[in-house]
Formats: sequence, C-alpha cells, structure tokens
Amino acid sequence: MIDRIQLLRNIGQFDNVSPPQQITFTPFSLIYGENGRGKTTIAAILRSLAISDPALVQERQRLGSQHPPHVVIGHTAGQSIFQNGAWTQPLTNIAIFDDAFVSANVCSGIEVQSAHRQGLHELILGAQGVALNNTLQGHVRRIEEHNTALRDLGDAIPANARGSYNVDAFCSLAADEDIDTKIQDAERRLAAARSTDAIRQRPGFQDFLLPDFDIEAIDAVLSRGLPNLEAEAGERVRAHLAKLGRGGETWISEGMPRIEQVSADPAAEICPFCAQDLGGSQLIEHYRAYFSQAYEDLKAAIRETGLSVRDAHGGDISSAFERDIRTAVQVHEFWKDFAELPQVDIDTAAIARQWNAAREAVLEQLRAKASAPLEPMALTPEARQAIVDFRARIEEVVALSGRLVSANAKLEIVKEQAQADDLAALTDDLVKFKAQKARFEPAVVPHCNAYLIEKAEKTVTEGLRTQARAALDHYREQIFPTYEATINDYLRRFAASFRLGEVQSVNTRSGSSASYSVVINQQNVNVSADTGPSFRNTLSAGDRNTLALAFFFTSLEQDPDLANKIVVIDDPMTSLDEHRTLRTREEIFAISQRVQQVIVLSHSKPFLCRLWEQADRNGSTAFRVNRAAVGSELAVWDVRNDSVSENDKRHELARGYLTAADPAREREVAAALRHILEAFMRVACPEHFPPGQLLGKFISKCEQRLGTNSQILGANDITELRALLAYANQFHHDTNPAWQTAAINDAELTDFAERTLLFASRG
Repeated sequence: MIDRIQLLRNIGQFDNVSPPQQITFTPFSLIYGENGRGKTTIAAILRSLAISDPALVQERQRLGSQHPPHVVIGHTAGQSIFQNGAWTQPLTNIAIFDDAFVSANVCSGIEVQSAHRQGLHELILGAQGVALNNTLQGHVRRIEEHNTALRDLGDAIPANARGSYNVDAFCSLAADEDIDTKIQDAERRLAAARSTDAIRQRPGFQDFLLPDFDIEAIDAVLSRGLPNLEAEAGERVRAHLAKLGRGGETWISEGMPRIEQVSADPAAEICPFCAQDLGGSQLIEHYRAYFSQAYEDLKAAIRETGLSVRDAHGGDISSAFERDIRTAVQVHEFWKDFAELPQVDIDTAAIARQWNAAREAVLEQLRAKASAPLEPMALTPEARQAIVDFRARIEEVVALSGRLVSANAKLEIVKEQAQADDLAALTDDLVKFKAQKARFEPAVVPHCNAYLIEKAEKTVTEGLRTQARAALDHYREQIFPTYEATINDYLRRFAASFRLGEVQSVNTRSGSSASYSVVINQQNVNVSADTGPSFRNTLSAGDRNTLALAFFFTSLEQDPDLANKIVVIDDPMTSLDEHRTLRTREEIFAISQRVQQVIVLSHSKPFLCRLWEQADRNGSTAFRVNRAAVGSELAVWDVRNDSVSENDKRHELARGYLTAADPAREREVAAALRHILEAFMRVACPEHFPPGQLLGKFISKCEQRLGTNSQILGANDITELRALLAYANQFHHDTNPAWQTAAINDAELTDFAERTLLFASRG
C-alpha cells in the first residue's frame, strides 16, 4: 500500500513539494484538484512506478527546471525513489485507469487501431496471462542454459573414465561398496572363460603335512635301563666305565664277545687284550650281568628309535615336503586369476631350520644314550623347546593345507562357470564394474555431482515448462469467453446501449491481438471498418469512456492477485451521464472492498464527495492539489465542508418531489432519504453518531439507552427513525442488492419523504 508522497521535485506543477506528515494515504484515498493543477502528473508518476518506465516521469520535467525530476514514494515495502532517471524499487501491483489506459487498450480519440487491439489482448490476458507467458519463456530460456551447462560439465568428465558409457549413463551409475570385489570376480570369471580347456584339465590342491616327534616314545627309550641288574654290580661297572672315559662302555660291550673268541678253553677264559686269566676277576662277572641280552635289546631299541627318527625326518621326507609346497605354489599361481584363494605364505627355510634343529637335538640325545645305554636320560629342555617350535610350524602347515584343500570347492565352481559363462556378457559386466568404480574416483566425483545437479535442475525446469505451457493454453482457452461475459456484465450495469461480441484472440504478423465487435440492436458493428457503421461513428464519448471503464474493471476481475492490488483511477466519469456516474461510484466503492488500496483522482467535487459519503471514515483520507506560490502543493481536504451542498441537494430533491412528482427521479428521491437521515443525525447527535457508523447501529444504541440518564432519543423518535430507515434501506445498495428494481409507490414515497424531511427539520 502507498503510504505517502514524500517528495515531488521538478516535475509538472510541483516545484519542490514535501507534503506534511498528515498527508498519509489509507486504503481508500481521494485526491481533488482542478484541471491543470497536477492530478494527471500524479497518475503518470504512479504509472511509471508500476511499470518502471522512467520516460513517464522524465517527459514531465518541470518547465524551466535546471535539475531532473526527483520523486520519493513511501509504501509498506519501504521507499521507491526516482532519481538519476530510474526508480530504486518498482511497485508492480498498481493498476491505473487514466487517459493512458484508454489510449493503450481502447482507442485514440474515435479510432481503434491495431496497437489498441494488441494492448487489449495483453490486457485480456492480464497480469496472470502475461506472467504465465513470461514464466513459460523464462523456463524455455533456462532450459537452453541448462543444456549449455550440461555440455560443458559433461566435457569436464575424463573420457577415459567413462569408457563406452555416455555422460548420462556414466553419472547415473550407483556407488557399490563391494565394487573392487565384483571387479576382481568379473576379471577372474572372464579369465576363466578364456581358459576353459586349461581349467578343465588343471587339478586342485593336495594335502601336505609335516611329521611330528613322538616325545613319549623317545623319553621312554632314553630313560630305559636293566631292571634286573644288581645295584652293586651296576655301580662297580659304571664306576669302571667312568674311568675309561667317553666311548668306554661301547668299547667294553664290543669287547665282551671277544673273550670267548680268544679263550681256547671255555673254562679258562683270558683277557682278549692282555691274554691273562680272568677266572679270578669279579668285574668280568659284573660285565656279564651288565652286558646281557637285555642290554643288547636296549641298544637295539635305542638304535631303532634313532633310525625311526632319521627315516621320519630325513632328507627324502624334507625334500618331499619342499616338493609339496612348490606344487601348492604352482597350483595357486594358476588358479589365483580365477578365484579368491588363501595365500601360500609359508617360510620353508625357517621350517627347515627348526625341523633340522629338532631332529638333531633328538638324534644327539639318542646317540648319547647309545653311548651309555644303561645311563637314565631324558630330552633336554633345549631339545623339547626345539620340538615345540617345530610343532608350531606343523600347526601352520596343517592350517594352510586345510585352507587350500577347502578352496577346491571354489575351483570346481570356476570350472562349471567357465563351461557355462558367456564371454561377451562377462566382458560387458567387467566394463560396467570398472566404469562404476571410476565414477566414484575422487577426481571424477565432483564433475559427476555437478552434472547430476544441473541435470536435476533441468528436469525440474522442464516440468515447470510443461506446467507453464499447459497453464497458459488452458488460461487462454478460458479467459477470452470469460472476459467477454464480464465486460458485457459491466456494460449492462452501466446501462450501455451496446454489447461486445466475438471477443477472441487472433494471430497477426505483429503478434497476438484481440478481436471484437460492437453489438448494437442485435447488429455486429466492425470496430475498425473504414466505411459504414464502425466504432468511431456508433459510440458516443460517454460510450467510449464506459467501454474503457468496463475493460478496466474486467481486467481487475480477472486478476488473481486482486486482493493485493493498488487501484488508481483518474477522472473516470468524463462524458458520463448521471446514471453512469452513479454506477461508476458504486463500482469504485465495490472494488475498494476487494483490493489493498484505491486512490481516486478527480476534478469533480460532487463525484468525490459522494464517494466519501459511502466510504468508511476510519480507512479513508482525502487530499487536494492546491495552487501554491510556486506551482502546486498537496494539502488535506475537508470533504465534510464540501459535502454540505450535497445534503442540501438531497433536501431540495425531496422537497421538489413533494411539490410535483417526477417519475423519472422517484428512485433517486427514495435513495436520498437514508442519506438525509444520516446527515441529520450526524449533526444532531455528533457525539453518538460519528462518521463511519451505520444508522442501524445508532438506533440500537438509542434503544439501549432509552430511559437512562444517557438517553439519546425518545421512544417515539426511535420508532419513527427505525420505520423511516426500514423504508429507505430498500433503495440502498448495501442493504438491498436489488435496490435498483425495488418497486416504488408514489403515495408511499410521498409519505416517507414528508416524514423524513419533518424528522430532519426538528430543532
């Protein structure tokens, strides 16, 4: 809503005008000014503000001014300043009826030209239709911008990343957390499909193991002795053997069989070393007990255990294990391209070292036992630790062998798939997976994201374009018939003797245009005919102005944003007769109830005064353009003082009717009665019936106070006033929509006119 005209400088009749604070516009504002004082300049300023056309202000620069126009308009959205040839902020919700409206949309003088029909076409479309078309064209332009941006963004995506995919398909690929696994599987299946024969003939993994050490058996042999050997004999032999040093026991055990060989007489045995008689040697008897058959059996057990350890952990076994590992590595090397396999991560050199250390530790113990078979022994801690370390290696080998053998099931699946897979399909899958991975590489993601965002925005814009096109087409199909009906409704209300027909949209070389005809006496009159009946010779000035008003009010009716409109009307009643002037006031007042603000400018005091009488005083203001010392100025207008004459005219009208009945004016007399009563009560009871209050509410207030200290009217006066009002309301638009057709009886009207004048003349 426009609040104030804060500055008018160097424009029209306004030299340097800064209206006072009380010059504040309200939802219903009236501006009176004599011709030539600046009303049209104000209308032109507001039109310039509405359409942001600086020429409308610049062409009205004050004659003789050395500086360009400077205008400041205050409104609810802030300020709009015209300075340096431009507005800081247009106010596009202003609709203006003035000579410029008529010239642009109806006619120039008495001629209707193509430019008028084109202007009317846009007027019929209205702000909504024009906005729909502008919206559509904006979406079309935006789609072209999207296409250009998409080409640039698509080119920014590395072609080697996209592969065979186009930009849209590539950017639409979805992220996959398992993409590396899928690529690996696809590569393996593709490799398998290409090597079907080799795969079919290639075996899988075989078990391989390491031999263990039987510690219990070894300990049993090492701890074994001769249980039947007397302790004294055994002690003496061991003491003697200790004197002989290392290998002494072996030497003695090997020498005992030689006694029999060198002795000629079994009864007289001699020493095989010195040939002396052994008959008296107790040690020899101890030797015989010590180196008995059990002794031989013990040595045999020691020897067999050593051989068993050697055979189980010897060179051939170690070599066989090395071969098993090499075979497993070779099998793995072949199959790794076709399946996910456990790694053959085994350190054979370390195994060999630990294996050899354990074997040598055990054999060394067995050799020591063989040198002293009857000496109780056990595996040393070092030997046991070597076996424990080796056993850890055994567990590793067992686990690895199990994992590899378990993988044979996968190899069988690979063999089956290799037989059944489609090489081309696998190739396509691999290409897709690699593109899918490349799509989400850090260097590619920003480009694809930007492309997809732009594409999504384009899709939205395309949807908006489709909606806008459909909305515009639908709107055009509906608006012209609706517009024709609404115009004719207004012409009927204005009591025009003509109608419009065939209002439609036509396409011409210069653009879309509105075509219509004037219907008079059921005959179509071509508005642009050069000869015969036409617009210029069938319509009077009043008719043309009436048609312009009908166009204007119809355009407002069709505006979907009507509630937010600021309607400016400049001298709408030019060339109108009394009835059309009345209807114009009624339509202005009606539209004021539906818009944000109405501003009416006129050189006719009676016209504005009657508007003022209908308006709500709480939401109305009135100003006048006065002559100042230099040019013109804006001032507050006391409409009430100028409206007194209107009340006098009503009294004169009623008295005249009572003197001589005039059927042509009886409805006007009936409509005047309520105004006479209201005017009287405002003067008689100003403190109880202030401006803006309705007479019905005033009567209710009087009834409430009847018989109290604050009584306003007596009972008889209240009864009479209510009766008079009830009759008068029949002929008032806001209490009877059919007031124009309400039946009037001369005797009844005469009675109520006399009673009204009598009531309004009491002291």
